[in-house]
Amino acid sequence: MIVNFVLPTVNMSGGIRVAAIYARELVRLGHTVHLVSPQAPTRTMRTKLRDVLRGRSWWDRPPTGSHLDHGDFNHRVLNHPGPVTNKDLPDADVVIATWWETAEWVASLGPQKGAKVYFIQHHEIFPYLPFERCRATYRLPLHKIVVAKWLKDVMETEYGDFDVDLVPNAVDHSQFFAPTRAKQTPPTVGFLYSRVPFKGLDITLAALKRVRQLLPDARLLSFGSDASGADQLPVGTEFVLSPAQHAIRDIYSRCDVWVTASSSEGFNLPAMEAMACRTPVVSTRTGWPAEAIVQGENGFLVDVNDVEGLADSILKVLSCSEQRWSELSRCAYEAVAASSWENSAAAFEAALRRAVQVSRGASMTRRRTF
Repeated sequence: MIVNFVLPTVNMSGGIRVAAIYARELVRLGHTVHLVSPQAPTRTMRTKLRDVLRGRSWWDRPPTGSHLDHGDFNHRVLNHPGPVTNKDLPDADVVIATWWETAEWVASLGPQKGAKVYFIQHHEIFPYLPFERCRATYRLPLHKIVVAKWLKDVMETEYGDFDVDLVPNAVDHSQFFAPTRAKQTPPTVGFLYSRVPFKGLDITLAALKRVRQLLPDARLLSFGSDASGADQLPVGTEFVLSPAQHAIRDIYSRCDVWVTASSSEGFNLPAMEAMACRTPVVSTRTGWPAEAIVQGENGFLVDVNDVEGLADSILKVLSCSEQRWSELSRCAYEAVAASSWENSAAAFEAALRRAVQVSRGASMTRRRTF
């Protein structure tokens, strides 16, 4: 197949990373893949205000790169901002929208650009986005592929679409792994540093304040792609800015517990990667952790915004016996041991082929009708 990916302006987000992985895997499977992204638009006053609400800086900063910078990707950055139109794409068998705005663009493309697919990595209904436009994209006649069961449920219950392919994200075990290990002294808590509001950094920090009241020597370890405001992290926090992908494994492996307090998650790859590195996870009940974590077996789940519950669960992991922690660590690893991008890519490929078949069948039906 010839496959077009239509991306937003590329960056270091998890969504771009997953799209890059599937592009690479589809090429490995013998397909021709084109990735197209628009030039970054000029930031207007309105855009800056929106970005501040999303936890980003008011000030313009130079580009920090993207997950497409390394690797032999057939990626073209257009010489204009969105929308992406027919003239920007080669003819193909399938064309994939990768977030709400690109779904609008893909819906407007001609049939020669391929069967239209909407790759959904989150339910993008947030106060800093145009609510009705976002919601309308999930009603567009695009074949949907979602990354988590909760998203499939949302597509069915809220949008009446029961023809949705579920292709869960995965973990690269050649990149994320760790040997069997014991608890550390001092105990170490890891978390992702992100100022995007739904990532729940404020909840994480509030919980860690309580943890340190009882375990003052607890070590804090974090990484992120944006250092703005990082100087306000708790005293002694070790913060790593934009670590290389291979270095992230070492960060996970140095932690006794990985904490994620998001109010909303499409999937939550860091939680899966941490578990692949034998680190138990304490998470709010969102995204993939809500489906994969078994309470007290491979980690702990707490309600969204429950600072006390988050702190208590972190303390349970840090204060448990060596034997108990080793069991949590083993079960965390086993929960993701069977996951692989190769398997997910095969399922993603099958979903694309199904979209092409459905599209061609619909096209034949239209021809017979006319």
